[in-house]
Amino acid sequence: MISDAPPPPPAIAPAADTPAVAAGQFVWREITTTGGTRRYRLYIPTGYDGTRPLPLVVMLHGCTQDADNVARGTRMNAAADANKIVIAYPEQPASANALRCWNWFEPAHQQRDLGEPASIAAVTRQVMHDVRIDPARIYIAGVSAGAAMALTLMYSYPDLYAAVGVHSGIAYGFAGSMGEGVKSMGTGAANPAMLGAAARRAMGNRARPIAAIVFHGGTDAVVKAVNGTQVVSQIQQANVHLSALYSGATPQVTPVATRGETSAGYHYSRISYGSGMSAIEQWVVDELGHAWSGGSPDGTYTDAKGPDATTEMIRFFLKQPRPRARLNSR
Repeated sequence: MISDAPPPPPAIAPAADTPAVAAGQFVWREITTTGGTRRYRLYIPTGYDGTRPLPLVVMLHGCTQDADNVARGTRMNAAADANKIVIAYPEQPASANALRCWNWFEPAHQQRDLGEPASIAAVTRQVMHDVRIDPARIYIAGVSAGAAMALTLMYSYPDLYAAVGVHSGIAYGFAGSMGEGVKSMGTGAANPAMLGAAARRAMGNRARPIAAIVFHGGTDAVVKAVNGTQVVSQIQQANVHLSALYSGATPQVTPVATRGETSAGYHYSRISYGSGMSAIEQWVVDELGHAWSGGSPDGTYTDAKGPDATTEMIRFFLKQPRPRARLNSR
């Protein structure tokens, strides 16, 4: 057990026997896999009674953060109460990375059933056992290093997650070391035309079009804004190919862009590409740095002046059940 972990409370009973929750429960859990023991926070919303399955959002923190920090900063638990959603917050121990970063840049943590992706997927499945979860409405999201890892989970487990939320993140599959990862944060991928192929390889024979909502700050000095654009481009490249396999035709997507301004004076663009299983929303907040847009100062790396990324992600997720169709070629 990690030495600073609080004593875990008794495990929640299996879904069919879980008692009603009058007020929201924010509890610690642990899971042990071949990759070791990992702890996570679990929020069960007010009023949960087990009579109907609820959506699940798996939220990954950024570097130097932990489960409590990102929960406070994003206010995800309040959104969970408002929308009757379960939230899981896997936590990266300092023993795995001195800054508590997810190791998204290492090949050992970039594939299905290996390393950190396997551990996070195991957390997801344990929550599905302990709480009554709708298997078609499981979502993965993250900020910074957590966003890069969330994208890795989306590509590695498209049969588990319905959609992905990427905030201040980095495209998948072109960094193979810490040095390459740090460089990419400032410059983006050297060969962006190959990003879609990397995504399709990660999905393997489970490949399908991906729905995503992507936030990035226009003045982000840590993970430059080009990375957010490349995340969108990677998903678009993969979706063009995969949508043709699903429907027999390549979709013609016309971007729809709107401009807005928050009451605090931050300007943003919202660009929508496509709909349904391949829907993508890209949000660029001009004045935002490396911070969760619209977040609370109770957490680190947040900026309350931006549009509320938590509200927008939850809205987007709830319109995106995981598609049940298989490729036409199967």
